[in-house]
Amino acid sequence: MGQGAPGPAGALLDVGHTLPPAGDALSHAPGLDCWEVREHNSSEWCHFIRSNPDCRLDGGFLNYLDGVFCVFPPRLLPLAVTLYALWLLYLFIILGVTAEKFFCPNLSAISTNLKLSHNVAGVTFLAFGNGAPDVFSAVVAFSDPRTAGLAIGAVFGAGVFVTTVVAGGIALVKPFTAASRPFLRDVIFYMVAVFLTFVVLYLGRIRLGEALGYLGLYVFYVLTVVLCTWIHRWRRGDGPAPPGAWEPEPEPSGTNSGDYGEEYRPLLPSRDSSLRILGSALSPLDYRKWRRKPWYWRLFKAFKVPVELLLLLTVPVVDPDKDDLNWKRPLNCLHILTSPLLCVLTLKSGAYGLYQIQGIFPVWALVTLVASALALIIFITTSNEEPPKYHCVFAFLGFLASAMWINAAATELVNILRTLGIIFQLSNTVLGLTLLAWGNSIGDTFSDLTMARQGYPRMAFSACFGGIIFNILVGVGLGCLLQMTSSQPLVKLEPDSPLVWVLAGALGLSLVFSLLTVPAQCFQLGQAYGVCLIAYYLLFLCVALLTEFRVIHFSTP
Repeated sequence: MGQGAPGPAGALLDVGHTLPPAGDALSHAPGLDCWEVREHNSSEWCHFIRSNPDCRLDGGFLNYLDGVFCVFPPRLLPLAVTLYALWLLYLFIILGVTAEKFFCPNLSAISTNLKLSHNVAGVTFLAFGNGAPDVFSAVVAFSDPRTAGLAIGAVFGAGVFVTTVVAGGIALVKPFTAASRPFLRDVIFYMVAVFLTFVVLYLGRIRLGEALGYLGLYVFYVLTVVLCTWIHRWRRGDGPAPPGAWEPEPEPSGTNSGDYGEEYRPLLPSRDSSLRILGSALSPLDYRKWRRKPWYWRLFKAFKVPVELLLLLTVPVVDPDKDDLNWKRPLNCLHILTSPLLCVLTLKSGAYGLYQIQGIFPVWALVTLVASALALIIFITTSNEEPPKYHCVFAFLGFLASAMWINAAATELVNILRTLGIIFQLSNTVLGLTLLAWGNSIGDTFSDLTMARQGYPRMAFSACFGGIIFNILVGVGLGCLLQMTSSQPLVKLEPDSPLVWVLAGALGLSLVFSLLTVPAQCFQLGQAYGVCLIAYYLLFLCVALLTEFRVIHFSTP
């Protein structure tokens, strides 16, 4: 991952000491901060960007700063910003499609093969699948001290957004009675996680024990969920859940079920040739469904088709609910070649894949040779009609390949957000609490509201709190843990921006509000509760933006 900021300690990740408006939760190398480029004459922009080490973007395939300040002339800066904004939206589409259609289904298949109970799978594998964009974005942002503010802003910003706008929207769409024990359990655990984050920000550092404490708290949360479920079943007289039965609950149509549905349904007889099976398996479109859908669905689908096609080519998907487990012999054999190539060419932006062994033979060529031989062996020893006994291995391969896709997209996302922050002279914290938090939460928002409209408001409301517990504990804990070294087991967090404390305080107050008002209403959540939460978020957003632009001044601790 990224290296620590220079200083006497050597390898500290320093999050603080910034000069952007309202202060950012980041520190920079000695010298000029990159955001000062706009204060120079436009003829000096390119030289400033290329000569300033603070303007170097770590990781990623595209140099966005060089593009906007060197490739585009100054008069076309609005055009460059527009193109970057469109690319930013497309990156969110890539993250959403990869997590929903490929990452989550493979995690479900893995949990089924491991014979996990539904509750354990829900708070581990499926929580990881739903929170993958958030967690990968946090890990990537924490890897560079100049972008760690994005992680802080996104973790707190998404927490405020989900616990107010999404939870309030569910109450507005479908008034309901919340499940008392799960609600109190999740809110209390989340409050503990927020308090722990507040403490490490106040202390200005997170040590190895505290990072492990984040992950340990999540393990404790998982055990609590399992124990509560077991006790509840026992008191009802059902007995404990069978150890091997994991049956996914039927989900309402239109939610994030992680399944292509009709798009994966075989359109050809099972005896078709391998070439025709490959062609049908690589088609991301169901033409009958296409004709029935409205124009805006078709337009959005047209944007997703290139991404889905690339993912179908590189990521295998195992579906335990299908008789053939979604076994497509020619395509799965192709995955034996494309998935490892994807991994080596995206890891560290292709640095490992392009590395030459003994200065002669590149790693990607070796991977191609070995994978091609293995794919040929599998193709010869299997049939189109019946999946092999080791087909479950493809779920692990698909999990790894989709994780690499998400990591690559998250790296580009963090880099382009930092570029937009430099262009508009905005702190990374405010970009994290707005664009990054909104982008990563928009999929969950639509799925939860759809679930509520179709008669599952309690399930949607529980998902609001369960998902963000995973995001903050694993996102911060794992993100900081990966930056520590054996010689310096410490990540330095010194936010001197009042915006960070506005975020933490707003999130804490929203949780206290729900913890007090929901039991006071006997867990009957109606439209008044929803209106209060949404109004609270709008007030918080106004205060945060006014603090960012120094209209409101707070003294930092």
